Amino acid sequence: MTKYARDEFDRVPETSARQGVHRTVSAPRSRRLGPILAAGAAALAIGLVAFLLLPKLGFGSVGGGSAMAADQAGNHAAASTAPTTPAAAPTPSASGEPTGSLAPAGSTPSPTATSTAVVDKTQPVAVYNGTTTAGLAGRVGTTVTSAGWGLGPLGNWAGTPQRTSVVFYDGPAQKANAEALGSLLGIATLVDSADFKMPLVVVLGPGFI
Repeated sequence: MTKYARDEFDRVPETSARQGVHRTVSAPRSRRLGPILAAGAAALAIGLVAFLLLPKLGFGSVGGGSAMAADQAGNHAAASTAPTTPAAAPTPSASGEPTGSLAPAGSTPSPTATSTAVVDKTQPVAVYNGTTTAGLAGRVGTTVTSAGWGLGPLGNWAGTPQRTSVVFYDGPAQKANAEALGSLLGIATLVDSADFKMPLVVVLGPGFI
């Protein structure tokens, strides 16, 4: 009970449909949940579309792309630092000669350069017999001419006795000719001398056959 006296506003007919101005009719709860549910459904649909379509369009995750790039970089670094297998060394064969080759593939070995000095057989060759064998100078002279050489004087050696057979030649220009004569007659001793005034002189010494 209130302590105030009743006035005219307290007399409200019981059958009146009028309500107080401070009261409002509450809206149903189902109407308040509708917008919330609609917004949630829209967000779910957007998320599902993004999950299914973005990978097909090429928009991958940043973390995955970085990991893939790092993995490729690591593989490239490992390949560049891998040790190179050394070329196989030649292995000896049963004959004792190496069977391998260290030459690069596709290359052909070049022949060894050799000095090919021209031999001039038109130079006259003098032959002197420094032994006690008679007719030795004539016999060697025949051998010289048969090989195509020009023949100079023949005779017995009157100079200093020789211990071995010698081919004398006058200057470096005659060295190749002296070597050819020594090979023909089996004489290994060659001497450069200008005393004879002849390009080539063969002195047969002891032991010449």
